[in-house]
Amino acid sequence: MSDPREELTWELFGSASRELAEMVAADGFEPDLLLSIARGGLFVAGALGYALDVKNLHVMNVEFYTGVDQRLDLPVMLPPVPNAVDLQGAKVLVCDDVADTGATLKLVRDFCADKVADVRCAVVYEKPHSTVKCEYVWRHTDRWINFPWSTLPPVVQRRGQVLEA
Repeated sequence: MSDPREELTWELFGSASRELAEMVAADGFEPDLLLSIARGGLFVAGALGYALDVKNLHVMNVEFYTGVDQRLDLPVMLPPVPNAVDLQGAKVLVCDDVADTGATLKLVRDFCADKVADVRCAVVYEKPHSTVKCEYVWRHTDRWINFPWSTLPPVVQRRGQVLEA
């Protein structure tokens, strides 16, 4: 029986992020800044930043997933929230690892909507039930994804700012 999970390795991520950048470039979209959705989107934005020669990267912290296929009722934007002045009139590429339900991407797109000239999304994976259809997608899947940055358990468990052994 096959594993019901999609497996992304670091090596495959390198190829995926390069192909994603090529899609953006081939489309003629030249973002002024990349807006990564932390935490998985940090890897995607970093790779795309180098491939697209965009040094202006911003981070938006959004909490939604609490475990494997476990999530909050709604995604929550965590501080610090990007300054709207920094986004004003910009062409923004929102970067994330996966468009699963689409709720996180919708929250970020809605945040940008009235502030930017153009906002588009780039993800490594998009699931068929995502409410947001991204402009740039490396692969579509309906399986749970093992990302190389989140497959292993943390070295320490953090609860707020207190480390537990």
